[in-house]
Amino acid sequence: MSKTSDNAPQPPLPEQQQNIPGKTSEMHPVPDHGEDSYRGSGRLQGKSAVITGGDSGIGRAVAIAFAREGADVLVSYLSEDEDAKQTAEWVEKAGQRCVLMPGDISKADHCRKIIDKAVGEFGKIDILVNNAAHQMTFESLSDIPDEDWEKTFATNIHAMFYLVKAALPHFNEGASIINTASINSDDPNPTLLPYATTKGAIQNFTAGLAQLLADKHVRVNCVAPGPVWTPLIPSTMPPETVANFGKSYPIGRPAQPAELAAPYVMLAADEASYISGATIAVTGGKPLI
Repeated sequence: MSKTSDNAPQPPLPEQQQNIPGKTSEMHPVPDHGEDSYRGSGRLQGKSAVITGGDSGIGRAVAIAFAREGADVLVSYLSEDEDAKQTAEWVEKAGQRCVLMPGDISKADHCRKIIDKAVGEFGKIDILVNNAAHQMTFESLSDIPDEDWEKTFATNIHAMFYLVKAALPHFNEGASIINTASINSDDPNPTLLPYATTKGAIQNFTAGLAQLLADKHVRVNCVAPGPVWTPLIPSTMPPETVANFGKSYPIGRPAQPAELAAPYVMLAADEASYISGATIAVTGGKPLI
């Protein structure tokens, strides 16, 4: 399906720094989202999906893959209009509809507006991908501002609750919720303490929600990526960390976003009807604890 692994950039990567939330076009090298490699086979034909953080990185790769599998997509994003428009272009090139929805998902009202917009545009929701995240690097506990701790939780975990609660009345039987967790869920990086803590909460939320929604025929799973080359990296990590990003993993490099698309497609497809409460690790050979 993809030749990404044949020519993926290897560390050391160029040292670089961006302002949060980062831009795809300013990354060196520019990430591969599967624009030229992902081939669909109709696995999501006729479905509609909501993807948070769908403007870039994993979210863009998933949006492209979903579209090429036959799904219409609503892309939720914070303020990265240029990146979001590029994602929409790829979705539309695949012959599917793409609705763009900027705004802050840390706010409950905005989460409800996202769901209302998706229902208004598509008439239903078959797939909800809770992917957007905030992270920052801190060398010590005293460096973490209260505001950043609260923002990380509001963006990374509270938003999932708001979105699922709003979407539940609109899910078709067999709907799929896919949450983006992290290897940090099981193996927390101490310099990413707020982020890693929310990722542990996401994995727990996923396991509990899968049981709670089973009688409604809604499946809930999560994907736990290892290092992935997205705008979040140069905008939230120091240049020397960026240069060696992914080097310590068995495969020896970070994943390209395109390499994350397949598990999201699998979990969204009807063929995964008995998979719920699972964590799919995409970690370059490093096992979850």
